[in-house]
Amino acid sequence: MVTAVAKPPYFGLKGKWLTYWITFACSVDMLMFGYDQAVFSGVIVTDDFLELHDLVGPEKTRMLSTITAIYDIGCFAGAILAFTIGESLGRTKSILIGTTIMSIGAILMASSYSLAQMFVGRIVLGIGNGVNTATAPIWQTETAPAHWRGKLVMFEMMMNIVGFSLCNWINFGLSYAGGAVAWRFPLAFQFVFIIALFATVPWLPESPRWLMSHGREEEATQILACLEAKPEDDAFVISQKEEIRFSIDYEREHHIRWRDLLRPDPGATKPLRRIILGAGTQFMQQFEGKMNLVLEGMAPSVSDISLHAGINIMSYYMPAVLISAVGLSNELARLLTAVNSLTYLIFSCVSVTLVERWGRRGLMLLSTAGQGLAFLVITTLLRYGGPGGNRRASEGSIVFFFLYFMAFGLGMLGVPWLYPTEINSIAMRTKGAAVATATNWYSKSLIVLF
Repeated sequence: MVTAVAKPPYFGLKGKWLTYWITFACSVDMLMFGYDQAVFSGVIVTDDFLELHDLVGPEKTRMLSTITAIYDIGCFAGAILAFTIGESLGRTKSILIGTTIMSIGAILMASSYSLAQMFVGRIVLGIGNGVNTATAPIWQTETAPAHWRGKLVMFEMMMNIVGFSLCNWINFGLSYAGGAVAWRFPLAFQFVFIIALFATVPWLPESPRWLMSHGREEEATQILACLEAKPEDDAFVISQKEEIRFSIDYEREHHIRWRDLLRPDPGATKPLRRIILGAGTQFMQQFEGKMNLVLEGMAPSVSDISLHAGINIMSYYMPAVLISAVGLSNELARLLTAVNSLTYLIFSCVSVTLVERWGRRGLMLLSTAGQGLAFLVITTLLRYGGPGGNRRASEGSIVFFFLYFMAFGLGMLGVPWLYPTEINSIAMRTKGAAVATATNWYSKSLIVLF
């Protein structure tokens, strides 16, 4: 009788190759996140989209900003959903659920023929993206070697900018096509990433930490052995398992309820202060460099838009601002937005090499100073430029739009996603990450909407 030989798990991948594939899946997730940040910037300056959805004219500006911001509100709801179902379902199932929700949203948006359909599609897409972006970094850190974690999180935020840049170049290329394809194709292109996630995530390992916290120790040990490319009885694998068990036991013994955060802390660990610091980095990521530019007498689709602050305002509305405030043509505005995304990507790559050398605070301080300077100069130049003003002042502001993105990519892009997971205690790490992620999305929705 011939005994069947069990197939090796994960297609025989072990060690660094298995980590690479997990990183690939997480990177695709963050790449899609970046793509979605940029895709609507090209959509809202497409005449066919505006006419079909009855968004032409100054009186439609508030509705246009609402339909843009509703995506971020969906992401906020998705992040909350991830932390309510994530612990019961696991990391991989949560990502698959988020991807399924995103596919529904993408279909609704790409096939939209009414404002209501686009509105629902934006919300649904946001919910799915909120689930995925809240889950993927945790899955990555719980499966990666300790000495890789910081760099991998920064690398994934770099992939976020790859998606952002890719979308801007697609928007630029399709600006010459005109008609429905100029906005439907970029929205439908999201399925490239969705298919990639469905093709990889189901075959990759669950988080060993999540498995052990749910009593599945044998499966967790097998995955740890595969991730380290060592036998299950290897001393290092056993030590990793014991370390995870210790941290889980510690969290359960020192469990802190939300209401306990407001009580005096006898252990002087200051959990509330740590949560505020972690969430504060996400808040400041969105609100840095505050400015209030009221764009008057501009193109009908963006007149009277009030730009308050933050990277997402720049991401969503940069082509519209270059067209209306600086006076560029539609094609040139899209081209400069696409070129800007490449410089943004380069500086996000630089941050990966500096994060361990300069530290978290050092990068955030340098990045913040650069953003503040760029916004100050942009505000001044557009005050004396703009429609009917000094043309050279308006054109000079373009350089500082580029510098703003460079400074943001250098530090404030990735560090606020890494900092909350490191500053919170073991017992508060999950809650701290949840508050920080929710703060990020809620801040975005407020900025883009108001």
